[in-house]
Amino acid sequence: MKERGQLVLVAAVLVAVALAPVVLAYLQLGYHDDVRAASAVDDPTGDTVRVLDRAVTRESESVPGTYPWTERSAAVTAFREDLEPVRSRLQTAEIERGTVTEIEYNATAASTWQSTNCPSGPGREFGPCRTDRGVVVQDRVGRTHVLAVGVDVTTTTDQGETEVTVVLKGVGG
Repeated sequence: MKERGQLVLVAAVLVAVALAPVVLAYLQLGYHDDVRAASAVDDPTGDTVRVLDRAVTRESESVPGTYPWTERSAAVTAFREDLEPVRSRLQTAEIERGTVTEIEYNATAASTWQSTNCPSGPGREFGPCRTDRGVVVQDRVGRTHVLAVGVDVTTTTDQGETEVTVVLKGVGG
């Protein structure tokens, strides 16, 4: 019986020695909260941009089948109208929590994107690009395609204000 007790004692010591490095590593690493969840609370601007990006992609899909190039202004109007519910919802979604979001179209950012990403001259694959009210469109086989949208997103919280200018790509961009 005495030998059995000593065996149990030796086994307990071995388990304690084996677990010691695990406990020390846990204490050294400490608690680390979820970085993605913490950043969403600290700055909601990223979430706003992600939702807008998905909406631009989704809404730009319907334009080529509907509008010929000669009706590109109507295509841009319809595209902006289709984006408006998402834009309005994002601007008012967090007001109760003290977050105010402003989303405005940025024609300058869209024009800059157009000059960089829409080649001109005889060697280009598609027709010309145009920027109309912050939306870059291109003539592709006589149809209007939405390539990109320039927007300014301003988020105001109790922690401060964040301003970003982004160009969101459509399906054709």
